[in-house]
Amino acid sequence: MPGTELFGAEERKEVQDVLDTGILFRYNFDAQRKGHWKAKEFEQALAQYHGVRFAHACSSGSTADAIALAACGIGIGDEVIVPPFTYVAVIEAVLLAGAVPVFAEIDETLCLSPEGIEKVITPKTKAVMLVHMCGSMARLDEIMEVCKKHNLILIEDTAQALGGSYKGKPLGTFGKCGTFSFDFFKIITCGEGGALITDDEQIYERAHQFSDHGHDHIGDNRGMEGHPIIGFNYRIGEINAAIGLAQFRKMPYILERQRANKKALKESLAKFPEVTFRHIPDEAGDAATFMDFFLPDEATARAVVAALRKEGVEGVQYWYDNHFHYIKNWEHIREMKAPAKLYVHTITPPQDYASLQLPQSDAVMSRLISIVVRITWTEDELAQLKAKIEKALSSVLATA
Repeated sequence: MPGTELFGAEERKEVQDVLDTGILFRYNFDAQRKGHWKAKEFEQALAQYHGVRFAHACSSGSTADAIALAACGIGIGDEVIVPPFTYVAVIEAVLLAGAVPVFAEIDETLCLSPEGIEKVITPKTKAVMLVHMCGSMARLDEIMEVCKKHNLILIEDTAQALGGSYKGKPLGTFGKCGTFSFDFFKIITCGEGGALITDDEQIYERAHQFSDHGHDHIGDNRGMEGHPIIGFNYRIGEINAAIGLAQFRKMPYILERQRANKKALKESLAKFPEVTFRHIPDEAGDAATFMDFFLPDEATARAVVAALRKEGVEGVQYWYDNHFHYIKNWEHIREMKAPAKLYVHTITPPQDYASLQLPQSDAVMSRLISIVVRITWTEDELAQLKAKIEKALSSVLATA
C-alpha cells in the first residue's frame, strides 16, 4: 500500500517543525511549541475528512482496536464477533481486553457476512468487530440491521480501507466508532500510528483518557491533571503524527492513482472467463488497495500464484497460506498460547478454537488471489505488469 511509496519534502518539513521545537511529546509544553501541535492537526484533518466530531490518534492500529473496545465498555466475559480473515491484532485486542473472540464466516466481500454474524450470536455477545479488508466494504446495510436487531455494538476496523466509502458515507463512520492503522504498510503511514474516530462524545472522552494512563487532559500542568479512569500508554508521538499529517494531505492523489491502476489490472484479468471478482457492495467507494480475484478452485489458484511469481509479478498475496491474516495458520491463537493466563483460559469458550471449522471462509480464501496496487507505477511499468499477469494466467488456464 502507498505508505511505503510517497516520502518527500512535505514529510521532512512537518518533522523538522517538531525537531525545531524539541517537543516530541503530544501534550503540554505550550510555550515551547511555537504553535506546532501535529497530533492535534492530524486528528482535526481525520475528523473533518470523515465528517465526524472526534478523532483520536494513537500509537498503532492495534492499540486503536484496544482503545475502541475499552471506550465501548467491552471487557471480561463479553463475547465479540470477529472475522477469521483479518490482521491478527484484532483478535489480540479482544483477548487482552478480557473478552472472548467468536469467529464468524466471511463471504465474497472478504468481510464478515450478516448470515455468519447472526449464526454465532449468543446472550453474551456484546459487539461485532467488522474489518473492511483489502480496501473495500462489507454488506453494511444488512450487518447494521443485525446489530440493531440484537442490540450489538458495531466497531469498524478500517485499517486497510482508509478513503473508502459506502453510498457516499466514509467507512469507519457506520458503527459506534471506527479505527485506522498508519503503520509502514498502510494507505498512509506514520511509521507507526493509528486512530479512532467517532461522533459519540463519551466514546471520545474514554478513548483519549484510556490511551494516556487515564489523564483527563484538562489544564496545562500534566502533573496536576485528573484521572477519571484507569488507562495505559497508547499515545502517538509528535514526529509520527507529523509524518501522518503530511501523508494524509496526499490522500486525493493516492485514491485517484489506486483506482486508476486497479481498473487497468481488472481489464486484463477480465479477459479470462475463469476469473471472477470480489463482491464490492459499492464499487464507487472502493479504496482500491488490492486487486482481488478468484479462480474456480484451490488447485487452480495455487497454480496461478506460482505462475505469477515465476513471471516476476510483485505483491502477489495468497492469503490462505498467510501466517498473519488467516485463522488456518494462527496456531498460537487456535491453541491460545500466551505468556500469562488470559480470561479465555479460565472458561469453556463458545468455540473450540483448535478444531474450529469455517468451511464457507475456507472456500472463499482458498480461491482468492490479491495483487497489491501501487500508485508509483509508470505507464510502461503498468503495461509490462499487465503483460506478465496475462502470460501467467494463460499458461495455467490454457491447460486447465
